[in-house]
Formats: sequence, structure tokens, C-alpha cells
Amino acid sequence: MKEVTIIGVVLAKNVLQVHGAAADGSVLFCMKLSRSQFPRLMAE
Repeated sequence: MKEVTIIGVVLAKNVLQVHGAAADGSVLFCMKLSRSQFPRLMAE
């Protein structure tokens, strides 16, 4: 599995959209999270 080197976060009132990409720009994940879920994702 490729290593996540780029993380993009789109902020909204209640929901955050998080995108992870490898160094070559290929998308590894794209997910919608609540504000309470975001710190757990970043801790991982």
C-alpha cells in the first residue's frame, strides 16, 4: 500500500471532507467525517 503524503481537508459547519493522496498525486482515500471523528483519524 502506498504511503499517504498529502492530506486535504474541506471544512464545513458539521461535516469535514478529508482526502489523502500519495506523493505521485494518486488518491488513496476520500471520506466525509463528523467533527468528532476527525481527531481520531488524524491520530491514526
